[in-house]
Amino acid sequence: MRGFDFSPLYRSTVGFDRLANLLETVTQYDAATHSYPPYNIEQVSENDYRISMAVAGFGESELSIEVKEGVLTITGKRAGVESKEEPKSQFLYQGIAGRSFERRFQLADQMEVRGARLEHGLLHVDVVRVIPEAKRARKIAISAVKGTEAKIVDARSEAA
Repeated sequence: MRGFDFSPLYRSTVGFDRLANLLETVTQYDAATHSYPPYNIEQVSENDYRISMAVAGFGESELSIEVKEGVLTITGKRAGVESKEEPKSQFLYQGIAGRSFERRFQLADQMEVRGARLEHGLLHVDVVRVIPEAKRARKIAISAVKGTEAKIVDARSEAA
């Protein structure tokens, strides 16, 4: 038994269908589709992340990055690889993969893609966690006198 049945989760919760779909897709592993192209996910600072993907041989015009409904999709389509014409040269050994790919990353809530750059055969995609003002930590001042209201002090007013 390789899969899990998430139907009880669907019938007893409302609004958690995205979480159940995420759990369902995580349990499905196919080694052939998850090995190319290789990539790193690194945490640059507390709220900054970078996805670095090895895309040797791909130009900027052959790469596409799209974010839709919390899913970051990076697609690479090699120009001329899918055509049926004769190759101009014959490889004696071909170690650099030239096939098209599509890689998807599920982004957490409040994650925002800030930009991407292609540098030395690596595609770097910068992702930032944007915490809304309402969810940021606030410091509450303690009032010593009975009957007065507590004053809310924002982190911004402390820094000033």
